[in-house]
Amino acid sequence: MRPTGANAQVATRLRQAAELLLAQGGNPFRAAAYRRAAETVASLPRDLAEIVAGPDARAALDALPGIGPSIAAAIAEMVATGRWGFLERLQGDADPETVLRTVPGIGPELAHRVHEALHVGTLEALEIAAHDGRLAAVRGFGPRRAEAVRAALAAMLARLRPHLPAVAGEEPPVALLLDLDREYRERAERGELRRIAPRRFNPTGEAWLPVLHETRGPWHLTALFSNTATAHRLGRVRDWVVIYFQHGDGPEGRRTVVTETTGAQRGRRVVRGRESEGAR
Repeated sequence: MRPTGANAQVATRLRQAAELLLAQGGNPFRAAAYRRAAETVASLPRDLAEIVAGPDARAALDALPGIGPSIAAAIAEMVATGRWGFLERLQGDADPETVLRTVPGIGPELAHRVHEALHVGTLEALEIAAHDGRLAAVRGFGPRRAEAVRAALAAMLARLRPHLPAVAGEEPPVALLLDLDREYRERAERGELRRIAPRRFNPTGEAWLPVLHETRGPWHLTALFSNTATAHRLGRVRDWVVIYFQHGDGPEGRRTVVTETTGAQRGRRVVRGRESEGAR
């Protein structure tokens, strides 16, 4: 049976992720899971858009062979937005400000301010900032706009990830993140890591951005230098290391490790947003 439009696109992206993950030295079992999921999606007699839009989305996605919670989340993201942040990152095309601009009421200028001030690049991280008061403090926001963003995010995240349980606060220990940061920077310096060609700030198409995929215990981890407008403007591209993490088959999170420039920890490596938990 020939897959429908949405199904064919999702299956293709799942296969691309598997191929890129293997090419970049990622976990072969994770790559195999994407391939199995691609075959499931390609053979579905029902359109994925119909499944994701239905009231039984969680049960329907979970019932598909080879589709666990994280892949189901990826499918929902692709169907709802036409994008998949994980694949874009593997391709070197991840752009946190583009993610922020998907929220109603946040245009290019506000997205830039939010990312520069708060260092957030996912909808989940933005939701936390909207609830804890940090977003309202960003220039151009206030309590009323922050409340509107909270409401929009609640609707978006419910639609994109209807199948995932809440896992508030589940992150790797700071010591693990700092150790991965050390390993990434040392191996990048020695030229041991595979390099990808990011599309942003790379007019020559050079494959310069080292990428590290690792599995440590239950955590799937990916580390890359920050290729954002702010990092380039401040000359911090090879100082700021962005680490993406996922616990087993759960939702993905993101933290940035930087060299602290002020205070008692000046000159030491810290996890931005978790500075009080330790430094290296």
